[in-house]
Amino acid sequence: MSQNENEKDHPKEKLRKEALRTLDRVNAESETVAGSTFVRMADRAKDHLSAADKDEDDRIEVWGSRIGRGLGLVFAIGLAIYLVVTYVLPKT
Repeated sequence: MSQNENEKDHPKEKLRKEALRTLDRVNAESETVAGSTFVRMADRAKDHLSAADKDEDDRIEVWGSRIGRGLGLVFAIGLAIYLVVTYVLPKT
């Protein structure tokens, strides 16, 4: 009878072990997800600001894109600072 019970539990035990392996793998991968997401976002920002999507043979287009994107970033930072100083910080 014990052998018959082992045969019945065997598929369940196999599923349990597979589930535990999957959970271990997910836990190991979840530690690197945040790091890899940050790295991907940084790479995308670097490629965007360096105009990596433009034709390298057309230097004017590449530098124009770099200058425009850089000025856009400076404007966005300046606007954020202005809004914080104007509306968030208390008036004295």
